[in-house]
This record gives sequence, structure tokens and C-alpha cells, in this order.
Amino acid sequence: MNRSFSAALLDADQPAPPGVVNPDGRPATRRFNVYRNNVAVGLADALELGFPVIRQLLGPEFFRAMAGVFLRQHPPHNPLMMFYGAEMPDFLAGFPPVSHLPYLPDMARLELAIRQSYHAADAVAVDGARLGWLTPEALMDTRIQFAPAVRLLPSDWPIHAIWRANTDPAAPKPVAGPQAVLIVRPAFDPGLHLVSPDAAQVLDRLMQGDSFASALAAAPPEFDLAGLLTLLLSQGAISDLT
Repeated sequence: MNRSFSAALLDADQPAPPGVVNPDGRPATRRFNVYRNNVAVGLADALELGFPVIRQLLGPEFFRAMAGVFLRQHPPHNPLMMFYGAEMPDFLAGFPPVSHLPYLPDMARLELAIRQSYHAADAVAVDGARLGWLTPEALMDTRIQFAPAVRLLPSDWPIHAIWRANTDPAAPKPVAGPQAVLIVRPAFDPGLHLVSPDAAQVLDRLMQGDSFASALAAAPPEFDLAGLLTLLLSQGAISDLT
């Protein structure tokens, strides 16, 4: 019963599932259709809220039609709609009508990362003075524990510039080129910071648990480690040092 009900819920071509009947015992087709439509509308609304920049880029009518395709291929697996849409990047990568916009999957990943950062657990930021107590040698052996809200997203596309252009009317027009975005949450709302390719590479290694020595091994000698640490500390991105 549950399986047939779920299958029919997002497939308008299927009849009302067995057991869904009117008081007279006949199939409650009309009432089930109303319920089915309400569910689809609710899921499409959740996608609009979760991917506002994608909606802005595609236009509300196209996005709504695309959402109808998506939700029938990817029904929710979690009752919390704040987490709905995790499959959107891969869906966009394989959706022919948007193949001329190859940056869309990474934009969806960015919007998912922002949402994940917003709902991540709180963490107490480490006291920056602890870094000052370390000798240079000890710092190189140190590993960072990042706050749960921290996210890093490198891309072959100018995703930070595209995001800004669609959220800030005063933002400049995006220029083609790769960009990497660090997402932090020093207070209630996530903040996006554009970081250099070298900084993104170092951050990726640090987030995987590497020591500073290992993370910096591939960075150029002129890499600004102090600038990166200042950014991380000022944004509450570090919760502990090991």
C-alpha cells in the first residue's frame, strides 16, 4: 500500500492507489488528484526557496516547469524540506534544455552549500591567541578542526561573481574564469568569500585533516598564510587546533 501510494503520488498518469476510496467505496480519484497536486506544488515551492539564484538565472516559469520534472524523478527522502534538492546539481548536468549553461550545476552546489552551512551545528570559535603561542615549527605540525558550517567550493566557473550578480544589484558583471568560494558562518547567516586557487588548494588539504606542513607543500613560497589564517579566525571558521 505504501509503495503504490508513493508511486502514484508524483505520477499523474497513475490512478488512485488501492484503498483510497470515497465513502461509497469507489476510487477517490478527484480527491487524490487534489492531494497529489498540493504535494507537487509544495515540493516545487521548496525548490524555489532552496535555489533562488538558479531560479533567477532560468526565469520563474522555466524553473517551475523544470521543478516539475525534477520532483517526479527525485521525490524527497527526508521530511525536512530544508534538505530537499540534493540531487539538483547532477540533475542539471544531465538536463538537455540547460546544457548551454554549463555553470548551472556548480551554482546549484553553491546554493546547496549555503543552505547546509546555514543549518549546520553551532561551534565555539578557537581563541586566536593559541596560534600566537605556537612556534613556527609547532604550527607546521598543527591540524585544524573546522566549524561544521564551513564549506569550500572550487569551480571552473565564476560562481562567486554569478552569485553576487544575482543577489546584489550593485555587483559587477561576471567575468569568465575559475573561482573558489569559502563559506563561513560567523553568526546567524553564512558569508561567502572569494579565495585564490592557491588558498583553495591549501584549505582543501587542511579540511581533509592535513597538517599545515602537508597543506603548504604544493603552495608557492609567496603564499599568504597569515592572510588566510586571519580570514579563518575573523570568521569563526576554526573550532580547534591539534
